[in-house]
Amino acid sequence: MTDETDAPDALCRIDGAAGVITLNRPRALNALTLDAVRAMRAALDAWVHDPAVTRVIIEGAGEKAFCAGGDIRRLVEAGKAGRREEAHAFWREEYELNALIQAFPKPYVALIDGIVMGGGVGVSLHGSHRVAGERYLFAMPEVGIGFFPDVGASHVLPRLPGRTGLWLALTGSRIGPADALAMGLATHSVESAAMPAIRAGLIAGEDPDALLERHRRDPGPAPIEAKAATIDACFAEGSVEAIHAALERMAAGGDSPAVEIRDALATKSPTSLKLTFEQMRRGADLPFAEAMRMEYRIVSRILDGHDFYEGVRAVLVDKDHAPRWSPPRLEDVTPEAIEAYFAPLGDDELVL
Repeated sequence: MTDETDAPDALCRIDGAAGVITLNRPRALNALTLDAVRAMRAALDAWVHDPAVTRVIIEGAGEKAFCAGGDIRRLVEAGKAGRREEAHAFWREEYELNALIQAFPKPYVALIDGIVMGGGVGVSLHGSHRVAGERYLFAMPEVGIGFFPDVGASHVLPRLPGRTGLWLALTGSRIGPADALAMGLATHSVESAAMPAIRAGLIAGEDPDALLERHRRDPGPAPIEAKAATIDACFAEGSVEAIHAALERMAAGGDSPAVEIRDALATKSPTSLKLTFEQMRRGADLPFAEAMRMEYRIVSRILDGHDFYEGVRAVLVDKDHAPRWSPPRLEDVTPEAIEAYFAPLGDDELVL
C-alpha cells in the first residue's frame, strides 16, 4: 500500500490524449488539501494550452470515494491556532480552481464512483461531463457542521429542478446516481465495471460523448420523485421558519417525506440554515464568478463564528453528534447577523 505521507495529494500527468488527475488520499477519502489544489491548478493551466491534451480526466484513488470534501479538520485547526490566512488561502485557491474548471474549454470528465461531497463537488460538478457509477453518493452536508454549501453551490443548486437544490442545501441529504441524473448533477450513469473501459477510451482519444453514450445505463427510477411534491411545496416558502412550519403542517397530515425532511432540518445549525437560505436566494440571480465572490465573502467570516468549530467537533472529532449550536434556535439568528456574512471585503475580495 502506498504511504500517503510521501505520495502527492493529487497525481497529475499526461497519458495519451488525456490529462489525468488522480486525487490520491484514499484513506482520507481523497479529501482536498492546498497541495492538491495547487497541483491541479498548475496542471490545468498547462494543459489548456497543450494541443496534445484534448481532454481531462479526474478520478479518485481507491474504491470508497471520489472526494469527500476539503480537509476540514486542518482548516479548523488553523482557525483555532489563529492562522486565519492559512485557511483563507485554501478557500481562495480552491475557489479559483473551481472557476478555472467551470471555464475550461476542453472536455473535463469526472469519473465518480463513490462519495462526492463538498470540495469534491467543486472539482467535478463544474466540468463538462460528470459520470456516475453505481456507488455514486452525492451530498452537500455543510449545514450539519456549522458551515455552508460552497465551491459554487450557490450558482448550481438554485438552478436544479423545482426546489430540489434548496432541499439539498438545507438538509445535506444524500442522493445516488438515479437522482443525480434526474436532477442534472450527473450527465451520465454507467456501470461501475465500465469505468476502466471509459478511462481507457478517453486516454486513447475517443470522442467523449460517443464513448459515454455507448456505456450509458439506466439507473432506474429516481427516488426524489416520491418527495418532489413535498419539497416544491414547502421549500417555496420565503424563510427557513416558514419552510419548517410548512413541513410541520404536512407532517401532521401524514406526509412521510415531510416528517423525514423536518427531522433532518432539526439537527442543523440554525445560523447555517439561515445563511444558506439567503445564499441560495441570492445565488439564483448571480453569474458563476459573482456567486464565487459571494461565497468567498461568506467563508472569510466563518472562522470568526462559533458553529463551524462546534460542528466539526461534534461530527468529525469527538463524534458525539450532539452539537451545541449558538444561537440554538432559528428565531435567535438575526437578519443583521446573516447580512454581515455578505458584506464586501474591500481589498480582500476574490479575484477571478
